[in-house]
Amino acid sequence: MQSCKVCSPSFYHGIEALFAFSFHDLTFIFLLPLIFYLQRVVVADYHRFLALGPGGTPSTFLGYLRILCLRPFALRDPLKPPPFPPILALFPGRLSNLPKRRGPRPQVEGLAPQRQITQKVTPELYSALANHLHGLAETHPALLEEGTSCFEKHSCGLFSICEINKTCSGEIAHAHPSDGSMHTTLHPGDVKAVIENGWGERHPLSGAHRLLGCVPEGFVMIYAPRSEDEIAIVGEIVRAAAWWVGGCELGCKGGDGGEVIQGQKCAILGGMVGNEWAKD
Repeated sequence: MQSCKVCSPSFYHGIEALFAFSFHDLTFIFLLPLIFYLQRVVVADYHRFLALGPGGTPSTFLGYLRILCLRPFALRDPLKPPPFPPILALFPGRLSNLPKRRGPRPQVEGLAPQRQITQKVTPELYSALANHLHGLAETHPALLEEGTSCFEKHSCGLFSICEINKTCSGEIAHAHPSDGSMHTTLHPGDVKAVIENGWGERHPLSGAHRLLGCVPEGFVMIYAPRSEDEIAIVGEIVRAAAWWVGGCELGCKGGDGGEVIQGQKCAILGGMVGNEWAKD
């Protein structure tokens, strides 16, 4: 009868060493798939951020990290109008007769930049939109001027020479060449009209204006126009923004063809609205 061979002690030590994982080793093994998953998610999210194009935030990884820090402060519902301070009941907005926009809203992504990724403007319509903004500044030189956007730092902006309600150096609006959308600052009643009639939505950071100071509370995205008729309607929204930021209506002409600024009355009313709203 053949005797059983007894395994040497070194054999048992080898087996023990094979399974002698520490707690940290096991933790790393179980976390490794999660690490790879998160890496893929972050890389994909970073590329989505870059795909939005240039904006107020640099298109770099540091810029992306800045966006990650700002996301907790973003609005949960950009289609919910801002609060309406009681003082503004005396000074209603200018877009009470804004018509309904036809069709569904475009898909919008991003924080800074915020862009629409569907229903983008054609080059011809963007050129017409840019010309419309240029025409407003040219027609009202006593009230408006053009310049590089204070918010975006690269696209063309329209500014009020007199800033009653604070924006960024009096910026009224700027357009985005990549999609044809615009950002503008409006009276809260006009923000409500724009949202309810389908012409735009609030900027995600407009709800944290007092905490972060990035954009005003009335800062909204206006969707890209899809026709010449829509450019005219967007132009009316920009006029309402010019009234809110600068405190004066556009379009009045004097007998000599010069601009009529509604002077002290305009400035006083605008100052009352701006100062009282800032206190709320």
